[in-house]
Amino acid sequence: MANDWKKTARGTALMVLEDVFDNGAYSNIALNQALQSSAMSQKDKSLVTELIYGTVARKITLEWYLAHYIADRDKLEPWVYYLLMVSLYQLLYLDKIPAHAVVNDAVAIAKNRGNKKGAEKLVNAVLRRASQEELPAPSSIRRKNKRLSVLYSTPVWLVKKLSEQYGDERAETILASLFVRNKASIRVIDPDKLPGIAAATGAELSQLSPVGLVKSAGHFVATDYFAEGDITIQDESSQLVAPTLDLQGNEQILDACAAPGGKTTHMASYLTSGHIIALDLYDHKLDLVKDNAKRLGVADKISTHKLDATKVHEVFAADSFDKILVDAPCSGIGLIRRKPDIKYNKENQDFNSLQEIQLQILSSVCQTLRKGGIITYSTCTIFDEENFQVIEKFLASHPNFEQVKLSHKQEDVVVDGCLAITPEQYQTDGFFIAQVKRIL
Repeated sequence: MANDWKKTARGTALMVLEDVFDNGAYSNIALNQALQSSAMSQKDKSLVTELIYGTVARKITLEWYLAHYIADRDKLEPWVYYLLMVSLYQLLYLDKIPAHAVVNDAVAIAKNRGNKKGAEKLVNAVLRRASQEELPAPSSIRRKNKRLSVLYSTPVWLVKKLSEQYGDERAETILASLFVRNKASIRVIDPDKLPGIAAATGAELSQLSPVGLVKSAGHFVATDYFAEGDITIQDESSQLVAPTLDLQGNEQILDACAAPGGKTTHMASYLTSGHIIALDLYDHKLDLVKDNAKRLGVADKISTHKLDATKVHEVFAADSFDKILVDAPCSGIGLIRRKPDIKYNKENQDFNSLQEIQLQILSSVCQTLRKGGIITYSTCTIFDEENFQVIEKFLASHPNFEQVKLSHKQEDVVVDGCLAITPEQYQTDGFFIAQVKRIL
């Protein structure tokens, strides 16, 4: 039957990639939707996941290789090009499946997917050449930024930006680290249960978070510990945010950009009589905060409000809060390992407009903080415009605030009194945390 290709692992991967590349769908969401409605075996679902994330992560590299075999990609139907990309990814990066099987599968899909004759011949010819001839070498590209762009499948502007901020050597180390598989990472709610849960799940203690466990791979969500609220999924770097607020238990706290609620519930775990007001712009995101709070047994400590964080001072009175968390909207560049689409959806000019929003949020929330209160500012990005520069500019325009210097046992993540973690250091998300205190 002609439609059987849709039920195969490679056919499913092709349909998801069409959605990602043609419609701008997020790969993780499009993938989850495809797998939920599929009757494939777990092994095939794992292959689909590998094919989609791998093809998206290596997109620029794969396009560079294909340019050696295809004179004009615009003459191809997009799905034919994506089929070549996903098949080439298999040929180059997955060694469990023999080359002839990859080629034959691709040809079969081309035969059944298309309504024009000839697609299967082109697919067959290109993939046979790619699997039998010596491949061109990206290392031979003369221009440094272009070479690194192709080697690490990262747009030239982003390669350039990383090099400018971190120097060539560290920039390349960061880029290479983004292809190291993302760890599964959890926060354990009761620290006393850490050793037991570690032993039962085969996980290791986090090097960064005192309440974190990590595994190279694993589905913690499927465990009883998750169902019973003993653990929650949270990257190690993000677990460092709540402890910086030094919560005593009785504070009134504002979480200005709360969804999906990982840090909100972490802060709530320290509270006795205190309370958190959690804000977000969208109802469906606030629902995620509520769901998280309920599962972890802290729903009574959290109230959700739909509000733009730049308008906090218009809604809440002066001196309303003891402590405030601004986990600011940001470019998300620190999340590339988990969300490779981010590389292709950002442009350089984003950073300045994001900085404006970040400063607007800080300028609004700081008006509702009591004297002596602290604001923790965090992002999941690694660029100065959204991190150090935001804190510098905020302090320059708010003389009633001073910086609070943060520390950590891993001294390599402490930079100028802030925590600045890049993805290659501990194979975590890239992350930034700073803190300011109201002194007048």
